Amino acid sequence: MQRNKFSGPDNRPYRPLRKFHVIMSGLRFAAINDFSVLYKLILSLLILVPVLIFNTPLDVSLLVLATGFMLAAELLNTTIESICDYIQPEFDEKIGVIKDVAAAATGIAIFVWVVVLVIELYEIWSHL
Repeated sequence: MQRNKFSGPDNRPYRPLRKFHVIMSGLRFAAINDFSVLYKLILSLLILVPVLIFNTPLDVSLLVLATGFMLAAELLNTTIESICDYIQPEFDEKIGVIKDVAAAATGIAIFVWVVVLVIELYEIWSHL
């Protein structure tokens, strides 16, 4: 049985490395099973390297924030879609609306991410 704060007292010690392992396990699962997560993760890492080299710490911080926001939204969207598919495997109009709203939230995050990427890449190209 998986323990959480609602299932009663838990006397196990707090282990931050275990939490990190769970985070990486979830990210790996999402990257393997959802191509949209994988390609955005790879693209983010490829762009972050030149930004780290050529830009200021503020620019790097902005890119890291936008990337984190986008990846978190993408992972939440994947989770919502998976839960909806689990609850209702057949087509349902209400489930479709839920998925559309989750996709819209992800779309906004991706739009912000792309704007930040374009600005940062422009900064890099202007210095070359």
